[in-house]
Amino acid sequence: MPKQPIERALLIVNPKARQCAEAELDAGIARLEQAGIKIEQYQSAGPEESRQAVLERKAALDLVIVGGGDGTISSMAGVLSECQLPLAVLPLGTANDLARSLGLTGELDNAFAAIEAGHRQFIDLGVVNGHYYFNVAHLGLGVKVTEELTDEVKKHWGVFSYLKALFAALARVKQFKVELKADGQWMKLRSIQLAVGNGRYYGGGNVVDEQCRINDGQLSLYSIRPQSLWELLALAPLLRDGKQRQADRVTLLRAKTIELITRPKEMEIHADGECVAKTPADFTLQRNALDVVIDADNWIGETNDTVEK
Repeated sequence: MPKQPIERALLIVNPKARQCAEAELDAGIARLEQAGIKIEQYQSAGPEESRQAVLERKAALDLVIVGGGDGTISSMAGVLSECQLPLAVLPLGTANDLARSLGLTGELDNAFAAIEAGHRQFIDLGVVNGHYYFNVAHLGLGVKVTEELTDEVKKHWGVFSYLKALFAALARVKQFKVELKADGQWMKLRSIQLAVGNGRYYGGGNVVDEQCRINDGQLSLYSIRPQSLWELLALAPLLRDGKQRQADRVTLLRAKTIELITRPKEMEIHADGECVAKTPADFTLQRNALDVVIDADNWIGETNDTVEK
């Protein structure tokens, strides 16, 4: 594919995140401008305003840079895919799981260096009930963890926030029944946690499935059967590394389409840290939906039509 130089970029940063990294952001912007990229900085009051800003400027842009957590970045997936604009990520959240899937270290210096280098790949997007997501959509225990992961917990517990939220969530989670169809095959499950991944990472570095990549053309589902706290603690290292295949208390499958119903009632579905839908749910995949900046040295996805600066 011909090289497409980046000359004009729109930078959208979550205002709260910006306050914590002002000096690093200013240094990175100066670095990009010195490299010949004109940066327009946009102060957004929320996702809808950010999406509108992209729509209004799409004809004049070569790249959109989004700084924030996974929820902030995920909210831009649809409009960027629609406008066929490349995305660059500045990891300014607690988890930064999309950044991990793109080979970024989580440091702003690394993210700005990747933008300057200009290596890009096409990635897939997960879709649940019409809502786009990058990483994972889940229900059950994962939703309870998200609810426990308040700004106060993040502030006081830092990198241990997810662990703190997990133990609080375990006291609240209840089992549920699932009827699901994966690529046309029906099955029934009992579960306390069910996740459908598009990306490789979720929950602050947990691996959805050691075989999955963010551009491999398949969704990865795992479901944890009801079990005791001690069994869950024993299972935790396998879940962390995506080695669920080694556990007999986890159902794991890969598919392009998934439909599911929960009983005895509908349940909330969270994707990339945000509540986006309720069951019953249809999961699909939009293949090669978005062109994104990667760290070529750490990229572990499949190599497709690479676009370089």
